[in-house]
Amino acid sequence: MTGTDAVNLTYENTSRTTRAAGLTLHHHEAGPATAPVVIMLHGGGPGACGWSNFGANLPHFAARFRTLLVDLPCYGRSAKPEPDRDYFTFSARAVVALMDELGIERAHFIGNSLGGGTATRIALDHPGRVAKLLLMGPGGISLNLFSADPTEGIKRLFEFSLDPEPTRERMRTFLTTLVHDPALVTDALVEERHARATDPDARLGNARMAAAFARWPEGSMLWREAHRITCPVLLTWGREDRVNPVDGAFLALKAIPDARLHVFPRCGHWAQTEAAAEFNRLATDFFLH
Repeated sequence: MTGTDAVNLTYENTSRTTRAAGLTLHHHEAGPATAPVVIMLHGGGPGACGWSNFGANLPHFAARFRTLLVDLPCYGRSAKPEPDRDYFTFSARAVVALMDELGIERAHFIGNSLGGGTATRIALDHPGRVAKLLLMGPGGISLNLFSADPTEGIKRLFEFSLDPEPTRERMRTFLTTLVHDPALVTDALVEERHARATDPDARLGNARMAAAFARWPEGSMLWREAHRITCPVLLTWGREDRVNPVDGAFLALKAIPDARLHVFPRCGHWAQTEAAAEFNRLATDFFLH
C-alpha cells in the first residue's frame, strides 16, 4: 500500500493476523513497504485495541512510514492467554516475535499508557530493536510525585472492570476521565466501546492481564530501570491527564539519558485524539530528524 492510498484505509483492508511466539496476534498495517517502520501500541482501557487508539492517526503515518497498529495480547482480536510472567515483559516478547515474523529488524515505537509500558520494556530488553521511542502518558515509566494513587482514571477503570454487569453509564464515566473535553465522549463512542468491553472474550483477556499485574507487581515498576534506556525518547503528556498525571513525567525525564518532554495544554490522556494535528506533526518530526 502506497502513501497515496492512505486516505482509503479502513479497519478491514488494513487488518492482518500473524502467528508469533505461539500466539495469534492481530494488527493493522499500512504504508510503503520500504519506509521506516512505526509500531503503535495502544492503552489498556476496557474495549481498547490498536484501531480504537490510533485508527484516526493511521492515514497521516501511513503516508510516511510502514505503520503497524498492534492489538496487544489479551486485547482486540489478538489471543487472550494467561501470561506466564509480568504483563509488560510478556507483551514485549510477543511484539518482538511479531517483528521477527514480519521481517522487521528495527522500528520506531509509539506507546500509549499500557502500550507505553510495553514499548519501554522492549527498549530495555531488546534495545537493538528500537530506533526512537515516543511515550504518551505511559504506564510503568511514570511515578506520581504530587497526585494520589490510584488516580481518578484508574478508579473509574476498576469500577467498570470489577462490575459483574458494567453499564454504559460506567463506560461513559470512565471514557470521560480520558479526555479534557467531555464532548469527545459521544453516544456512538460509548456504545462501541461498551460492546467491545462486555464481549466475553474481551472480559477474559482483561481478567488475565489484570491477574498478571497482581501476580508480578514489581514488573510494572519500569521507572526503576529508566536509566538503562539508550535510545532517544520523547515523553508526551496531556496537561489534564487524569489517568497518569503529568507530574509522573518528571522522574522519567530526569532518569532517561536522552529524553525530552512535550506537554499538550487542554488535553487529557488521549493526546493522539485531542491534539491530533500537533501530535502527528510532533511524532513525525521526532522520527524523521
